[in-house]
This record gives sequence, structure tokens and C-alpha cells, in this order.
Amino acid sequence: IAEAVALAHDLGHPPFGHAGEQAMNKVMAPFGGFDHNEQSVRVLTLLEEKYADFDGLNLTGETLEGVVKHNGPVINKSDKHAELRPTIATLNSKWDLKLDLYAPAEAQVANMSDDIAYLAHDFNDGLRAGLLQLHQLEGLPVVGDILGELHNRYPNCAQTRLVHELSRRLISHFVQDILNESVSVLTALNPQSVDDIRSAGRAVICHSAAAADALSQLRAFLFKNSWRHFKVNRMTSKSKHLLTELFERLLEEPNLLPTEWQTALENKGQVQEARIIADYVASMTDRYALLEYERIFETGRILV
Repeated sequence: IAEAVALAHDLGHPPFGHAGEQAMNKVMAPFGGFDHNEQSVRVLTLLEEKYADFDGLNLTGETLEGVVKHNGPVINKSDKHAELRPTIATLNSKWDLKLDLYAPAEAQVANMSDDIAYLAHDFNDGLRAGLLQLHQLEGLPVVGDILGELHNRYPNCAQTRLVHELSRRLISHFVQDILNESVSVLTALNPQSVDDIRSAGRAVICHSAAAADALSQLRAFLFKNSWRHFKVNRMTSKSKHLLTELFERLLEEPNLLPTEWQTALENKGQVQEARIIADYVASMTDRYALLEYERIFETGRILV
């Protein structure tokens, strides 16, 4: 279940990551908005067409619950009638996902693994792209200690190897912290069933307070020095512009869609049409979105 949730929970991300999601939410605002978590559920329960008897992938309730709630409860206990995203509301009416409670431990593992992986790889990517320099990291918690150890042990090591070692040791450090802290929490809780995990009132797969503080400082550093670097901002702006133009052109001229997607639009109202076009755009990879934009907007050798 942990592996299934880890593989499935971001299937709804449109091209270009969070920049793409922001663009899609803006263009879809008049039609109900766009949420990548809901889009993942749409992919898993509606959009995948693999089987003769049903749409979706026929995943277990526990897997779908984990995808929906991997970040924690979706609604507060005090507001069980809060408005839900439509696809999640429909799924909840069939499965009772207990949206005011935490996900089972397997989904919490997937969530924590995701956080550690993207943090470590953002340092790796930032260093390789030249957005960050090793000397900038020396005063950071955990990262600085790892770099000091690496410099002492491998004084003549090439930077490419150091960057890789930093990434893998950063992952190992926070994984070990999660193991230690989670064992402590679970020992104190002594759960007898998965419902005890759901009702614990907190995540049981978690970091220690010290590690959580270190992660907060590392995210703040990345936000300032990498995630909001002017080169990244330029790519973010270009990505948003591309997806906005692509969506708006397809909404205006749906006959530009591939034939099977045009068929899906038949006898649909404007809101449903927009949602189907959003499904199409969100299903693209970065490379395919660039190619589709070129096919539709550019005058060149790519005509079909």
C-alpha cells in the first residue's frame, strides 16, 4: 500500500509541477478550479481506461484513502459538512474515507518519503544547475555537518561525487530519524488496529522535533536561494504562460483536440467541457506539453 500510494499520489500533477498547477487552477477558476490531489483521484477512478468492465484502476479502498489523505485529514472534526472537491466527495460517498481522521501508517510513510526525496533532490538539482554553491550550505543544520564529514574524509573528492554523497546521506539521516521517532510514537500509542492509527490525533510516522526544525530551516533556505531564484522564476513564468495559452486555445477551439477527446466533449455543457480539456492538459508530460504547444502555435516543420 505504501508503494502504491507513493506511486499514485502525484499522478494528477499537470506539466511543470507546482507552476503548472497554479496555472491550471487559475484558468479553471470559473469552472470549479483545479486541485492536483483531486486530479490524482480522477486518474485512478475515472480517466484510466484499462479494463472492459469499469473505468479507473480498481484500486483498494485503503490505497484510495491513502492517496486522498496522505497529507493528513482533509476536513476538521468540527466541520464534517465542509465542501469537498467533487471527485473526492463522490468517492467518499462510496467508501467512507473518514476524511476527518488521519490516513493509515502506509500512506503516512509515502508522504514522509516524498518530503525527504524532494528536499534532497532539490539540493542536488540546485548544486548541479549552479543555483547553489557548496560554501553556501556549510552553516545549514544537518547539511553542514554532512559536508564537513565529507570534506574531512574525502578531501580531494570531485564535486559531482560530493553532491551525490550529500544527497544520499541527507536521505539516510532523515529516514533514520523517522524510524526512531515513529517507533517511539507507536510504542507509546500501542495501536491494536488501523482505526487506532486513524484516530491517534496526530501523524504516527513523523520526525523528531529537532529534525522537523532542521527541515524547516532547510526549506526556508531553498525557498530563498533556489525555489525563488530568478532563473527558476523565469522558467515558472514561461511554464504558466504556456499552459494558460494552451488551455485557453483548446477551450476556444476544441476541434484542435485529438479525436477521442473531441468525442468525450459531445453533448457536454461548458463546465464539463472545461473539465475534460483540463484532464487532457493535466495528463501531459512536460515534453509533450511543449510539443503540443509547438504543434498548435508555432509555424514550423511540426504540423501534426
